[in-house]
Amino acid sequence: MSGFDWPALMRAGMRGAGLRPAEFWALTPAELLILLGAGTGEAPMARARLQELSRAFPDEGAKDGRD
Repeated sequence: MSGFDWPALMRAGMRGAGLRPAEFWALTPAELLILLGAGTGEAPMARARLQELSRAFPDEGAKDGRD
């Protein structure tokens, strides 16, 4: 897989983060990058946004909004 400096990632994951080899290889590349501090760090969707989407796109057959 190109685009990844695997030796550097392995050093950071195993030596820097203290992961065992099996733990390192069980991670997806995205999980590893997040573990190492990469990414935007955006917060997950809040309840208000979920409720807004639920009102806009209700489940079919739901009568009271609780499914």
